[in-house]
Amino acid sequence: MGNLMNKEPPPPMVLVPPLFDFPPLAARTRMLESSYDLLFGKLALKCLFDDYFEQARHFSTMIMLKPIDDPHVDLVATVSGPLDHKPEESIVGNAFFRWQSDVDDPHTFMDLFVSNTDPTLQMRACAYYPKYGFGAFGIFPMLLKKRITSEDFGVMGLRYGSTNLSIGATAMPFSMKDECPRRAWLVSKMGRLTAGVQYEPEYGSKEGQKYRNLKNWSCAIGYGVGSSSPLSPSFNFGLELSKSSQFIASFYQHVVVQRRVKNPLEENEVVGITNYIDFGFELQTRVDDTKSSNDVPESSYVPQVPDSTFQVAASWQANKNFLLKGKVGPLSSSIALAFKSWWKPSFTFSISATRDHVVGETGYGFGIRVENLRQASYQRADPNFVMLTPNKEHLAEGIVWKVGKRPMLQSDITAGNFDGIPKELRPLGKIL
Repeated sequence: MGNLMNKEPPPPMVLVPPLFDFPPLAARTRMLESSYDLLFGKLALKCLFDDYFEQARHFSTMIMLKPIDDPHVDLVATVSGPLDHKPEESIVGNAFFRWQSDVDDPHTFMDLFVSNTDPTLQMRACAYYPKYGFGAFGIFPMLLKKRITSEDFGVMGLRYGSTNLSIGATAMPFSMKDECPRRAWLVSKMGRLTAGVQYEPEYGSKEGQKYRNLKNWSCAIGYGVGSSSPLSPSFNFGLELSKSSQFIASFYQHVVVQRRVKNPLEENEVVGITNYIDFGFELQTRVDDTKSSNDVPESSYVPQVPDSTFQVAASWQANKNFLLKGKVGPLSSSIALAFKSWWKPSFTFSISATRDHVVGETGYGFGIRVENLRQASYQRADPNFVMLTPNKEHLAEGIVWKVGKRPMLQSDITAGNFDGIPKELRPLGKIL
């Protein structure tokens, strides 16, 4: 009886929920893309500006499933279309069937893409050897109604990646035109600075002229602080001169904060919860004065873009279930609310409202997602985020809650030690 009467109360705990979508699905196929197109905060900004912002008066559904018996394969299927019947618009459905060599390493895989639009059937494959840093990949449209552009005949590429360097090139060996390389990039990281250059021969008639034409070259420089783990704050700032005609300035910041919890559904020892707040800004402006017909690429149509535009976005994840996002631009503004239930498979419902400033109308969009690809679990951790096992209850001892002040987050992840946290919450990898 004495031991029961003198039992100490449990120490306070802090809830640490997983991010809604981490790692992003685009990270699974990043070895098929140029590193130049993914670094400088571009991947994070794309997720911030696009995810859960459905097109006005449209719906989208996504199913992402994998069998329990064979985790090396999975299926991602999407169906999207207008909410009201329009003759000029139809419902689009497509699916990816993917095989991955290593469950924990998404860099070696093969997938088949089927759709009711072009391409009807497409195969993609990538093989990467981390020990040597070399990889090869290919994209092969197998069934098409018409083969118009050079990419319709297939694209193959080689790449090398390390922690501080990424270099690669793509070519189209089955194309009738002699275009080699179709794309080439070089990106290097020096401390917190990242610089890169990319070559895409779209302008000019002869090979010699294409190399000398500055409109075929793009360059960028970025400054980044922090890691790509959602448990660590990060900041990225980038400047890009795209094809010598468009200047792009952007920044992205991921903030990790803790707030009080007064939830009657939680235990008394739960005193706080971790929130994730993301900010993003992108400014695009043209720097060339003349626009002639000679500037249009031979094999593709480039839509006209405004001389200057910008967009600002922010998101707030209050807990494991609710996400609020908003973005503002000169042509339109949008707000989105998403609810996620962490069942197996998880279920996500989102609704977004878009205000068209030109027309003066507001439209709504809806989205539904079902997923069991990412198995991030709800965590309880100490204020330093030192997680020992994926589902152990960690005690948050010594946390001090003061009005107007938030505890500083210092942990092993500051030094790059992510071995003890679930794989869904680790950084994307050590490949630039």
